[in-house]
Amino acid sequence: MFTGIVAAVGRIESVSPLGDANAGMRLRVAAGDLDLTDVIIGDSIAIQGACMTVVAMGAGHFDVDVSRESLDKTAGLDKAGRVNLEKALRLADRLGGHLVSGHVDGLGEVVRFAPVGESHELRIRAPRELGRFLAYKGSVVVNGVSLTVNSVSDEADGCVFSINLIPHTVEVTTLNELKAGARVNLEIDLIARYVERMLSASADAAQPSI
Repeated sequence: MFTGIVAAVGRIESVSPLGDANAGMRLRVAAGDLDLTDVIIGDSIAIQGACMTVVAMGAGHFDVDVSRESLDKTAGLDKAGRVNLEKALRLADRLGGHLVSGHVDGLGEVVRFAPVGESHELRIRAPRELGRFLAYKGSVVVNGVSLTVNSVSDEADGCVFSINLIPHTVEVTTLNELKAGARVNLEIDLIARYVERMLSASADAAQPSI
């Protein structure tokens, strides 16, 4: 589990194939300011919001293996570049964001990223199937960052939601690199996922049997 509070911005330094075109990739990630002194092989680290397992370590860097399935369903893990990093949550840690599993639910598309006063407005189009989990003042994870939804609009081609990014968030995460058309990793709120499941199960149980 994670909190969606980015601990450091690192960088994918290299991407090496693990086999043929259908295989995954090994990523070498420079940890930046992320403290690796308490990290061991087998630990989980979220990279751009995707939970990955450390398979090797060196001075200031760590390696992870990313399956082809994960590469096909995420953005920003298939090439060199800056990435948001967060170590797995410990039970004694503060929950500054919200409970995050590190499992990407879908890809969104940035519609707008522009300054508004001292902050930035980030507007994203989410897939239709994720729209029912997004709510005003609810939580969502974008590229590993826990954020609060400011507005939601259901449209024919999906669901567009907006977020207000304070200067600190823009400064200390990779969200400052976004632009219209960019793809982003989305994870819906864990509680919303369970509420939807309970409601749908209750509705099914209420249907009269024939």
